[in-house]
Amino acid sequence: MPILAFLRDNAPWLTAGVLLTFLSSFGQTYFISVFAGEIREGFGLSHGEWGGIYTLGTTASALVMVWAGGLTDHFRVRVLAPIVLLLMTAACLSMALNPVWWLLPLVIFALRFTGQGMMSHLAVVAMARWFIASRGKALSIATLGNSVGESLLPLIFVSLLIFHDWRVLWVAAAVMALIGIPLLLLLLRRERTPQSWAQTSQSLGMDGRHWTRSQTLRHFLFWFMIPALLGPSAFNTAFFFHQVHIAEIKAISHVELVAMFPLYTVVGIGAMVLSGWALDRLGTARLLPFMQLPMVVAFTLFAFSEGPVMLILGFVFLALTTGANSTLPNAFWAEFYGTAHMGSIKAMAAAIMVFGSAIGPGLTGLGIDLGLAIEAQFLLIASYFVFTSVMMAIGVTRARPQLSLTS
Repeated sequence: MPILAFLRDNAPWLTAGVLLTFLSSFGQTYFISVFAGEIREGFGLSHGEWGGIYTLGTTASALVMVWAGGLTDHFRVRVLAPIVLLLMTAACLSMALNPVWWLLPLVIFALRFTGQGMMSHLAVVAMARWFIASRGKALSIATLGNSVGESLLPLIFVSLLIFHDWRVLWVAAAVMALIGIPLLLLLLRRERTPQSWAQTSQSLGMDGRHWTRSQTLRHFLFWFMIPALLGPSAFNTAFFFHQVHIAEIKAISHVELVAMFPLYTVVGIGAMVLSGWALDRLGTARLLPFMQLPMVVAFTLFAFSEGPVMLILGFVFLALTTGANSTLPNAFWAEFYGTAHMGSIKAMAAAIMVFGSAIGPGLTGLGIDLGLAIEAQFLLIASYFVFTSVMMAIGVTRARPQLSLTS
């Protein structure tokens, strides 16, 4: 189908996906970390203490995601999403009004669960289930909302911090989340039905069947994928989480650093669209093993950068994987394991990714406190992505013959 006709015929559902991923921004690290300096100063926290709180809250959200993510197999998006947005509104208000440090883990849990967890999960499960032949295009279009949020919100809110108290800005975030509810209900007046779609879809997985979550957990490929699921969420999150510290050691202002985010977003969108186009034609099996190699280059550049040029180039390579990571892994679960139980299967993957985003800031924050420079940590991270690429190549190569049995 020509792209313009595809956009026209599916506009309400694609726009709903964009809105969901955009509103997930308020629970994403790139937004929360904008306020890292103010939060640490306001509550008297070190880098390690703030990272530990973030790890605790995010880990708890990952555990709850294992159960909550499976709700997408039983309820429509138009039912679940407004509930999640109400919870997100309350979470943003809690950050604005919280007076004590010991409630921060609960606030972080609420933000991460509703934003990075459920809002993102609702969007990608809906796109992967509602679209088959055009799954790549649908995923790449829907995740544009996250790209827009990542590009614009940090820059806007860092600029607003110059004139407004950080707690007032969290109230503004709560208002934006609340406004999203009527917009989403308007778009999904004629929502497709996930239950019937899952039952009638011919998008089967390996061996020509739909896999359950327990069967997926017993299959070797799932375990070969775990390092790759952990990596981007852990270390992308760590990079953006420590953006204030990185700006300091690179001798640039925080505003100068976040001003690089729009380029990162533009390249990420290009990689996302290209990967969506490629997976519709080539499938995830051919593309997945190469997805994280640009991260090796990115973190090596971040380690050795001494000025804005190398930082910008690092953002370009980081964006190549970030863009592809928006489409390829989400399509992978549907292609290899089918769509009937995709909500519960993807919930496990989402929980692993959320857990990765929990341990990344904690580990790197502890490293900073112990005297391990962030540049040295970046080199270790680059080595980790060499390992994940090898693991994906081995796992996918072993599993590909089972795809040939799909009817």
